[in-house]
Amino acid sequence: MTGPLIVQSDRTVLLEVAHPQAEDARHDLSVFAELERAPEHVHTYRITRLGLWNARAAGHTAEDMLGTLEKYSKFPVPQSVTVDVAETVARYGRIVIERDGDTLVLRGTDSTVLREVTRVKKIGELLGVRRSDTEWELLPWARGEVKQQLVKLGWPAEDHAGYTPGTPHAIDLDQTDWQLRGYQQQAIDNFFDGGSGVVVLPCGAGKTLVGAGAMAAAGTTTLILVTNTVSARQWRDELLKRTSLTEDEIGEYSGSVKEIKPVTIATYQILTARRGGKYTHLSLLDALDWGLVVYDEVHLLPAPVFKLTAELQARRRLGLTATLVREDGRESDVFSLIGPKRFDAPWKEIEAQGYISPASCYEVRVDLPQEARLEYAAAPDDERYRLAATADAKLDVVRDLVARHDGEQILVIGQYLDQLEQLAATLDAPTLTGGTPIDERERLYQAFRDGEIKVLVVSKVANFSVDLPEATVAIQVSGSFGSRQEEAQRLGRLLRPKKSGLPASFYTLVSRDTVDQDFAQNRQRFLAEQGYSYTILDSPALAA
Repeated sequence: MTGPLIVQSDRTVLLEVAHPQAEDARHDLSVFAELERAPEHVHTYRITRLGLWNARAAGHTAEDMLGTLEKYSKFPVPQSVTVDVAETVARYGRIVIERDGDTLVLRGTDSTVLREVTRVKKIGELLGVRRSDTEWELLPWARGEVKQQLVKLGWPAEDHAGYTPGTPHAIDLDQTDWQLRGYQQQAIDNFFDGGSGVVVLPCGAGKTLVGAGAMAAAGTTTLILVTNTVSARQWRDELLKRTSLTEDEIGEYSGSVKEIKPVTIATYQILTARRGGKYTHLSLLDALDWGLVVYDEVHLLPAPVFKLTAELQARRRLGLTATLVREDGRESDVFSLIGPKRFDAPWKEIEAQGYISPASCYEVRVDLPQEARLEYAAAPDDERYRLAATADAKLDVVRDLVARHDGEQILVIGQYLDQLEQLAATLDAPTLTGGTPIDERERLYQAFRDGEIKVLVVSKVANFSVDLPEATVAIQVSGSFGSRQEEAQRLGRLLRPKKSGLPASFYTLVSRDTVDQDFAQNRQRFLAEQGYSYTILDSPALAA
């Protein structure tokens, strides 16, 4: 055995980065394991229950996963890991939710497992009549909640109770000058084979087209939930361009417009708006007999929407995302309420097929001057990140990078408004933040797409669901602490193939020897898992 992996009995897996088989091993391992640490030479993965169940739901068997470990392991795989993986995967589907006429039934393939879980108080409250040792009736409203509770207990249920077809509404794809790519069609097929669930694709790989294809296959009224109004309008434009839908068939339900049509696009913000302690727009969920609910950027689903989704289990649900990582740790709620992962295409695999741009990632380390270091050292812990992230020393580095990429389409991205205003003044560039009116946002985005604006300074509102295909450079000056999710989304702004043919360059500016540097290491974990590596640059060398 001479492989790149060392599998340890605590379910951690070490990957030797310099090994010739490292990339193949990373590709196969990422199906069921999550990267925890990614220093230069040895990356650490952890095999989790949720990772194993998601892999199982996507069609991978325990034998497949153990085969990966055995194929690439430098030493024999510990017996405890072999047993744990096999037993954990075998838990998936031992409990099933089915429908008997109008009645939901919780059925166990093993009477002892069913007896164990039904004696738990939180599950007992969701049950009706006991039919036999292997069957209980389930209260009609409890389909989502029982799945949440079963995942917490370690017994994820397979949901075979079916879905309402919704009100029929014909939707055809207009593929006269384009075709669904192979992986997009596979994602659609896997989704319908599984019933409901999540499709994971890199930014720029056409998740909207997967949504459109699913809508065409379902042929029913559809509710699409998106992150913001700009995203809603991009979805609308894409559907008008790619499908038979007309303007009269697509409605926008947002803070400014309240339309309900056969295809309705609503924002998470409006769905979670409250007045007098009550959600004021819940009627939208039952406004039409939706046959399909699409959740765009499902990793950003606000917590209240989980509760609302628990009541939508009879409707087919499609989650679209570039990453299942959630910074709030609610991945299990996505699994139980939206559905498990049905399809996942690694970023580098899609890049190799030519569908997303190759990208180089750089971490530029900036030295703080003595005065700034003293202020940082004296600051309370809760102020240190802001001080390090917004250091004035970063301004000159941004100016140098913009000059280095003169003529390219450049995004300068940050977290703090005062820093963004300072950068905009330094670069003589427009600023786009959460306070920018929707119409002005759309004007600035379009001017950037058309090349009229070469440098755009943006806040976190541009992290997701914004189509800027010609952006080739992103300079990240500050972010949401150690968010892996945000790092992936920001790189994703650059990945759409360019007419210019230029590769993408992603720069992260980090204040050396501060919490800014510590957070950067955590932020980079997801992209490292996808096969991206960061080249470390020193700011003086950059200026030279």
